[in-house]
Parts: sequence; structure tokens; C-alpha cells
Amino acid sequence: MQDSALDLRFPLISGKEVCCRFDGGEITSDAGLLFLAQADRQLGLTQRLAQQILDRREPGKIIHSVLDLLRERLYALAAGYEDANDLDSLKTDPALLLSCGKKVAAQAALGSQPTLSRLENSVDSKDLRCLGVALAEFVIARLPSNTQSVVLDVDATDDPCHGQQEFEFFNGYYDCHCYVPLLVYVTAEDGRQRLLSALLRPGNASATVGLFGLLRRAIALLRERFPQVAITLRADSAFGQEAVLSFCAEQDLAFVLGLPSNSRLRQLSASVEAGVKREAAKQQKDVRLFGSFLYQADSWEAPQQVVCKAEMLADKLNVRYLVHSPRLQSAEQTYLYYCQRGDRENRIKEIKADLFSGRTSCTRFLANQFRLLLSAAACVLWNAVQEALSGTPWTNAQIGTLRLKLVKVGARVVSSCRRIWLHLPTSSPSQKLWHSLFRKLVPAPG
Repeated sequence: MQDSALDLRFPLISGKEVCCRFDGGEITSDAGLLFLAQADRQLGLTQRLAQQILDRREPGKIIHSVLDLLRERLYALAAGYEDANDLDSLKTDPALLLSCGKKVAAQAALGSQPTLSRLENSVDSKDLRCLGVALAEFVIARLPSNTQSVVLDVDATDDPCHGQQEFEFFNGYYDCHCYVPLLVYVTAEDGRQRLLSALLRPGNASATVGLFGLLRRAIALLRERFPQVAITLRADSAFGQEAVLSFCAEQDLAFVLGLPSNSRLRQLSASVEAGVKREAAKQQKDVRLFGSFLYQADSWEAPQQVVCKAEMLADKLNVRYLVHSPRLQSAEQTYLYYCQRGDRENRIKEIKADLFSGRTSCTRFLANQFRLLLSAAACVLWNAVQEALSGTPWTNAQIGTLRLKLVKVGARVVSSCRRIWLHLPTSSPSQKLWHSLFRKLVPAPG
């Protein structure tokens, strides 16, 4: 007999009682996970990443392979479930089971939270290095074959901590206890921004901690695939320092870097500042002027070309400086080229807000680095879906929007002896998106 206490009874509608009960059978709210799984199988992403992790478990006691656990955690993360705790319920979800290549059956289940947490805490520094290299190789392999020039954008961001994690420290710039992850993006002539590397760093890390290792790896991989590629490094004023300039000279990189203001720079840009004030007063509107001059800080080995942007906004003077290599052209072109990195903030928001890169709550620092790499891998997987949608109205949709429209579709799952049916809502507004992506990701029967 059914327990009526489990029923959820809502007020009458049109004279009828509305009752809800969790007895609908095999139903999922994430039917679109099948597309992510299909994209993954086309690319071989999780297969390659799983090969980088040494499985230290006793073979006779293994139920779930590293590949199964990696897919489960990665797909759940991509679908919006940030915690391993979510897998205690999701481990029997039909869409997640099917995405991981498992049968939908009464006793079928994926790994539970303790199993996944053991995986996260089992990786060592060698595993993480292999994962980072494999992810970078994978991204560079997906660059267009006719690539002749790329931009490497470097950004640091804050990852607030709320416990006693290893190497969390107070950071005065961000005014909190945190980690300071370092993210490297690569952009080729197609204009698509691809996350290349993600490195978790202690909260007191300076700008260049870990930077040169990531860049050397990226440069070597890029030049291995594209021997004649021209590489430009672009970053904000935290990286406008002698060590970075010397590295660019050593690696033959073009560069455009923000530069912190100081009294000597203000002296050199005095004429530009005076000119913008004069023009703003004359025209009675906001005015922007550019200047260019040679500048050498005490720690620099040689003078460098510096661009100054002086702007009057609502009667307030705003001055910015950039240091750049001679390859770039006019002052205004250089500044506008630098400003293109502003869109990187949207990419950082995606990995932080949509893929939960800030869920670094493990006690061990290496486990938290693994979690960051999982978010990076989920970002790479979603990028593949975004590429598949090129030429559609969804070309520029962000990950959170695509997840809502594509993945979060309810379905009733019915298994027969020959087929597994996912019965989708007839009224779903995502039908056109599903059909568009299906044609791109699923090969026609041969």
C-alpha cells in the first residue's frame, strides 16, 4: 500500500486536487548530457586524461575504473553539479549512467561520493603534471591547421578559501584568504578563445609564480605543431616587469603588457595629459589621446617602447600605460589590441561561475589542483560543443546558457530489449538546438 504521507498535495485547480509523488520511475532532468558524452567520445578527452592517472588501487578490489570515475565527475560538473556529494544521488541517474556507457538497470550505479573523494585525494604531483600536459596538447591539437599566429593571454584570479586548506593565505590585493589560480588562454586567427592551462597557486603567490613553466610548455607544444608560428604574450600590469620582459626576449615572443604607473612615467606622459585636458575643455566632451615613448625602469636591461593612453571621463583624468615589443604598430592600435583581452574576463567568469573552479575545499593542495583541472577539462569539453554550434544562433552562447537550454531537459527513460528510449517533453523549447547539435556531433548511419 502506498504511504499517503509521501504525497505532496497542492490546492485544488479546476475543482481537482493536484498530487505529486516521487514514483515516476526512470526519469532524468539532464537528458542533454548525452551530447556532452558524444562530444567527449569524438574527441577522446576523458580517455586521454584517464591514461595520465596511475591507478594505485588493488586490482581485485576495483569496481569502477579511473575512466568511469573521471567521466562521472566531469560530466556531473559540466551539468552543474559542483560537489562530489551530489553523486550520492546522481550515481543512479539514467542520463549520467548512459553518458558513462552504463546500463540503466535496477542495481546499476556509478561511484559514490567517498569513492570519488578517494580518487581526488589519490593523485600526486606527477599525475597532475601529466594531466596538465595532456590537456594542453589536446587544446593545441584542436587549433586550426592553418594557424600562423596565436595570442597567449595570462590572467590570475582569486579563489576564496573558507577553511584550513593547505597553502591558503591572506592576500592583500584581494583582501581575503584565498588561492590565486593562474589561467592561460590561447587564441588563433579564428578568434576562438581556448583555455590552455590552469595552475592553482598559494594565496601569497606573486604574479610570476608558475608562469614561466606554463608558458615554456605552451610555447614548446605550439612550435612543435606550428614551427613558424608567431606568438604574442598579453597580460595586465601585474606582469609588466623585468622577469617577464627577459623571458619574452629569451623565447622570441612579441608582447603587450600593462605597466603600473609611477612618477617617471607621469613625467614622460605629461604632454599627452596636458593635451587631453586641453582638448576636453575645448570640445566640452570626453576625449582620449595616445602617446608613445621609450622608457627604461631601473631593473630593465634595455629601454622599451611604452604606450600611454590619457582619457578625460566626466572631467576626471584616466591614464594607462602599456609596454610592448616593436612588432606592434601605432600607439592606438597597440592599446586597442591590448583591450581585446578584456573579453577574457567573461571566460574566467565561465570557469568560476558555470564550472565551479572555486570548489577547492579539499584539505590537500594537490587534491584542489586536481579539482581545478577537472573544471578546466569541463571547460574544454564545453568549448567543443560551442564549436559544434558555430553558424547557429547559439554560436556565442556562454556555458551557463547552453547548459540550461541543452542539458537541463527532462526525459522519461524506457528500456526495451532492443532500444533505450528517452521520451522528451513535447513542449520543450530546446528542440531546434537539439537537432542542430545532433547533426554536428552524431555521425549519420553508414
